[in-house]
Parts: sequence; C-alpha cells; structure tokens
Amino acid sequence: MIIENATVYTEENTFEDKEIYIAGTAFAESPSEEEVLNGAGCYAIPGLTDIHFHGCMGADVSDGTMEALDTMADYEARHGITTIVPATMTLSEETLLSACEAAREFRRKQEAGEKEKKAILCGINMEGPFVSKAKMGAQNPDYIQKTNQQLFDRMQEKSGGMIKFVAIAPETDGAMEFIRVNKDRTVLSIAHTEADYDTAAHAFAAGACHVTHLYNAMTPFTHRDPAVIGAAVDAGAEAELICDGIHVHPAAVRMALKLFGEDRIILISDSMRATGLKEGIYTLGGQKVEVKGRHARLENGSLAGSVTNLMDCMRWAVKEAGIPLSTAVKCAAVNSAKSAGIYEKYGSITPGKQANLVLLDKEDLSLRHVILKGKILT
Repeated sequence: MIIENATVYTEENTFEDKEIYIAGTAFAESPSEEEVLNGAGCYAIPGLTDIHFHGCMGADVSDGTMEALDTMADYEARHGITTIVPATMTLSEETLLSACEAAREFRRKQEAGEKEKKAILCGINMEGPFVSKAKMGAQNPDYIQKTNQQLFDRMQEKSGGMIKFVAIAPETDGAMEFIRVNKDRTVLSIAHTEADYDTAAHAFAAGACHVTHLYNAMTPFTHRDPAVIGAAVDAGAEAELICDGIHVHPAAVRMALKLFGEDRIILISDSMRATGLKEGIYTLGGQKVEVKGRHARLENGSLAGSVTNLMDCMRWAVKEAGIPLSTAVKCAAVNSAKSAGIYEKYGSITPGKQANLVLLDKEDLSLRHVILKGKILT
C-alpha cells in the first residue's frame, strides 16, 4: 500500500507532508505496486496505545473470558487504539488469575495469526490489590491487601509474563521491599496512595518509575507537602493522565505537561465497560456504577473510571485543553508504547515497524481510516 498526500507524524514529533509505504504488515522504505490510498486532508498518526483501561462495550478484562477480550479488542481497534494493555482491578485471586489466563490465551491466538482485526494485546496493567483503603477510589475494599509477592508471581506465571505494570501504595506494609525486588521485572507505579513527599521519594529511589492516573486517588500537591506529584517530578518519573474532561481540569493537564515535559506524560482513558454504550447501571470491580452523560460513579459518588476511549481523550486534550496535536499524539502513541516496552515494534510510522496507522481529518480530527497490520480496517 502507498498512502499519498497525508501530513505524517514523524519520530521527531513533527508533521511532514510525505508518502507512507507499507509492505505486507510493516512500514517500508520504498513503494511497491500495490493499493494506493489518498490521504488528502488528513493527518497520519501511529495507532494509539492505551496502557490503562478496564473495558468497553459491556466487557471488562476482569471478566476473564475470551469473549470479553474479543469485544474490547474489536472496539479499541475500530477507534484507532491498535495496541492495548488493559487493567485489572482489586478483586479476588481467583478472578485475577482467570483474567491472566484469558489474556495469555488471547495473545497466543494473536501470535498464531488469529484475531487479525482486533487491537493487539500487549500486556496487563495490574491496578490493585496492593493499594490504600484511604485512597481506594473505585477499588473494591473487600479485596485490598498488602503487597503479596506470591500473588504477583502466580499472576505473572498464569499470564505468561504479561504483567507490564503493577500499581502500589508505597506507604503500605511491605511495599518498599516489593518495589526493590520487582523493579526489573515490571513497571512499578505509585497509585491509590496517601503517601507524602518523602515516602513517595523513597519509593522512586527504590525503583518505582511511574504514576497511575496523576492527581486522582492520591494525596494532593501543596506547597508544604508536594506529595507524590512533587516526588515524581523530582525523580524523573512518568505519569498517566486521564483526559476525558471529567477527571482532570484542562489547566491541570497543561500544568502536568509543564511539570513533567511531553516525554513523560502518558494519556490514558481508564475506560470501564460502559464505554461505547448508553447511560445506565453497570459494574466495575464488582461494584455498581451509574453512568450519566460522561460521568461514571459509584453509589458513594466516587468516580469509577471513564466512559471515553483514548482517541476521544486525545481529541479532548487538543480541542479543550489546548494541547498541540503533536504533543497529544506523542503522549497517546509514543510515550505509552515506550512505557509498555513495545516501542521497537509499535508507536511510530517507521520502516520495519508494524503498520498500525490512523488517518484523522484535519478539520475536526474525526476518524477517516484505521490501518491495522497493513490492512484497512475502517
């Protein structure tokens, strides 16, 4: 395939008018005598990677079924999110192990060439159960526990080594030792925590390097205790940011980018199973969630994830928060792929990488085409 007349996002974080060449399932250096796609009036960007979302279209990764993963991977791909790292919740060990087993089988089928029109499952984000009850948000308090090396090992084994991220509250019993032991096995992310600056700083020094949904479910930044945010900035950590227009104010989005820099912010959706569906009653982590408009809340009023996919989050960051498109693409496609350890294969329009690509209309950033593994999906 040759894609002509598009304005293409580059590895230099700029846009350039040039042709894109695809040979088979990968981007290529030179053209071939294949299909020509006219990209006039479009930006060409890499397929996005969502490293933190729970579900969509009535399905959740914690359902632990192939059917749920099929539903999720289909929806995400059709919306330009071509690589995914879904997040589990604070649930029973049996439920978590079932989710890991289903993910392993789903990836096996994808590696065998099945499920060609689905987003590529690249890992699992383990959000809980090693969190603080004081900042549990929508996590289920019945299953919160202190760090448990044996549970993590069992989940990692059951998933075939797919756990890319583990959320952890560093002030809880055993957390620092868990971070030191596992820092080279997975990405340790500070999350659902009431840690102060010193505690968070010690966690980053021990090997944590990531912050789960910045601002949310953590001690707030103040001038006397900069807390997790200040410690993360000082440590050079990366941070997730939910840009659904509900979780974080536009000014706070802009502030985060100034504090962390565009290389260290990762846009996520944190979407739950109601995403793509209408208002009503759903569940997240075994708890009832009411969805009204773009809000998803537990019965106690706590936000329970989002109902916005990552592509729409990226659009919101550009249109409502005033973030440059090149920066938003970097945070939703490049930084996320790097954080998940998959950038050598995904995350940029580079010869040799898998040809996952999105064409967006220049006028309103609406979706024109999604190309997955070198084939036009939509």
